[in-house]
Amino acid sequence: MSTKISVIPGDGIGPEIMNATLRVLDALDAGLEYEMVEAGLIALEKEGELIPESTLESIGRNRVVLKGPLTTPVGKGFRSINVTLRKQFDLYANVRPVISMAGTRSHFEDIDIITVRENTQGAYLAADAKISEDGETAESKMVVTRDGCDRITHYAFELARREGRKKVTIVHKANILKTVSGMFLDIAREVAKEYPEIETEEMIVDACCMKLVMNPWQFDVIVTTNLFGDIISDLCAGLVGGLGLAPGANIGKDAAMFEAVHGSAPDIAGQKIANPCALMLGAAQMLSHLGMEDKARKLRSAIRETLAQGDRTTPDVGGSGTTQSMTDAIIDRLG
Repeated sequence: MSTKISVIPGDGIGPEIMNATLRVLDALDAGLEYEMVEAGLIALEKEGELIPESTLESIGRNRVVLKGPLTTPVGKGFRSINVTLRKQFDLYANVRPVISMAGTRSHFEDIDIITVRENTQGAYLAADAKISEDGETAESKMVVTRDGCDRITHYAFELARREGRKKVTIVHKANILKTVSGMFLDIAREVAKEYPEIETEEMIVDACCMKLVMNPWQFDVIVTTNLFGDIISDLCAGLVGGLGLAPGANIGKDAAMFEAVHGSAPDIAGQKIANPCALMLGAAQMLSHLGMEDKARKLRSAIRETLAQGDRTTPDVGGSGTTQSMTDAIIDRLG
């Protein structure tokens, strides 16, 4: 029996890396049926909406979506579609693992860190966002709730327990943001008491960033709020070779979305050199979510071996190949 998932190809390089990822999933014989839907600039051009109702209905039915990168304007323009989808389906836990792989342009080795980021509250909610009539003042509120803080920290500790992780680092700014960050820290401390077998440490966000650069091996699982988690997870991606190797899962009670965390890279769209690994690693997260751990493990192993060998890989990781050649190399190693 097949499992139907919603597939959003995305903008820019999105369709290229999505095609590559679906080829790999087919080669794995994962038993998936794809319902292709649109979002982003392509959807706006075709249907006049950034997120058509048909796309929302598809995700609501299938409850699992594999998504390519979508364009988000800087400074002005429409709100992030990613933020909208996370809020729409209450995808409260953003899980971003990074792990060192041989053959990449990384200054570090043996990195293995998972960032668990609250995904629906905090600064990105942009509550009551407005600009004054004279254009001189802009403001928005940061809002967190007890329930939101509780469920994200429980998720992080449960993940650590399930995967045999030894430590959870609670990252905050409660020394300055005494209400919103203070609430998060207080609740995280309460939750940590339920997991005595897991070491817990607390770290102010700026100190965390410094220590990640100086000694990243001290980190295992990081749990934090929305804005801090976005920044920290990208920093962690830099430790292992960049966003081309960074997947992300967005998990809710009733739905889940899996993606590459990098942007749509319109500057290289159509050049056939986009690295598909981040989206493929997101697909591996999806396979694990669907109970296909063996296939997820096989996919990660094939990616790791392809990068280590360096044959047919894309220029961003030091190769001279194309998206297709890299995908072919990964498929060849799935056997």
